[in-house]
Amino acid sequence: MRILVIGAGATGGYFGGRLLQAGRDVTFLVRPKRAELLAKNGLVIKSPVGDVTLRNPPTILAEKITTPFDVIILSCKAYDLDSAIASFAAAVGPDTAIIPFLNGMKHLDVLDAKFGIDRVMGGQCQVAAMLDAEGVIHQLTPMHAMSFGDRGKPKGDRAKRIEATLQGAMFDAKASDVITQEMYEKWVFLATLAGATSLMRAPTGHITAAPGGEQFIRGLRAEIASVADAAGYAPRAEFLERTGGLLFAPGSQMTASMLRDIRSNARIEADQIIGDLIHRAETNKKGALNVPLLRIVYTHLKAYESQLA
Repeated sequence: MRILVIGAGATGGYFGGRLLQAGRDVTFLVRPKRAELLAKNGLVIKSPVGDVTLRNPPTILAEKITTPFDVIILSCKAYDLDSAIASFAAAVGPDTAIIPFLNGMKHLDVLDAKFGIDRVMGGQCQVAAMLDAEGVIHQLTPMHAMSFGDRGKPKGDRAKRIEATLQGAMFDAKASDVITQEMYEKWVFLATLAGATSLMRAPTGHITAAPGGEQFIRGLRAEIASVADAAGYAPRAEFLERTGGLLFAPGSQMTASMLRDIRSNARIEADQIIGDLIHRAETNKKGALNVPLLRIVYTHLKAYESQLA
């Protein structure tokens, strides 16, 4: 399968790099500056599971795309979605599968409207990585996994064939029959972590050690879970137990990438990760949901964005 990875940043560069390392047919769609850096230094990954430098990784500029790809891995920031779509649209053919790893769920509506639900799979990934000023990708923890699956009418064994292609590249990759459930569960965890650590400007272990801190995180998670439940995707007990072990571990230094972005005076996905949850709570068909903690988090994040602007 010919795989096009949109960008070569922390997430796309990591998974695309591991696939390239495993001998898969991978091309990175990048901007000219990133293409020059990759040609000069290679794609460099620093990781607790093994460093690698991939010399002269295949890259392409948007205007050079002339034929469709089989799989497109999309991992841009949600606020860059429109420009990303414009850049890779020429790579989408009748049988192309788009696997988005964006946060939240709002991006699916945009992609479906442009390419159709049968081309847009559901997808979610777990990796803690960052890109430094020299373009080096740093994987912060050993965790690296992804899942994906059809959301529209299944196209034969497409998901399984993609799974077979992506497996064997160091990270865990699996086709899922419940991908929307998994996407909602990731959203619950991510929004809880991002909302709490960004609002409190502290890792979870420091928040839970503070008076009322654990209760705040639990209350925030309950509000977010209620939105998922109203959509028909209530978080499963096993998921809540497993992620609760991460959120409430004593002394944990875990933070969200959103907090790291705030500390760097960078753009954040306030509307996509938090704002869309509030919108869904307000437009619930059975009546508006009460989400006061989410509203506090959102006001805080939008005030940050206002100062950044």
